[in-house]
Amino acid sequence: MANMSVPIQLLLLFILPMPIASIAWTFTHEELLREAREWCKGRSGQPCPWYQRKFYYVFTCEYCFSHYVAALFLVITRYHLVYADWRGYLVAWLSLVWVANVYMSLYGRIRLDIKKERVEIAAEEREPSLMGK
Repeated sequence: MANMSVPIQLLLLFILPMPIASIAWTFTHEELLREAREWCKGRSGQPCPWYQRKFYYVFTCEYCFSHYVAALFLVITRYHLVYADWRGYLVAWLSLVWVANVYMSLYGRIRLDIKKERVEIAAEEREPSLMGK
């Protein structure tokens, strides 16, 4: 992705974090990987060398995990931001992580709002209807 124009770099800054956020969220929150996540959470709390605890903790924290997913995406895509050398990869890496975490925060908020609405609807359906009286 060498010699990208600034508008293309900025467009990619908002597109690339989408799959990064999706992968990080799935690994750290969704039921699909619950058992593996719980095992890692248990391992991260056991007495062992600090680097082993941190390794397992990465799979339980979407913020931490997004750093590794973003780094992988940089290797795959060779995306850089502003600078064409190593500084461009550093800026891109941290920017992708930040945008991905904004996306995950928004997604988490939307899911919370939807869950709240479902609970409120279920509560209303359980109440006896006053209109029939």
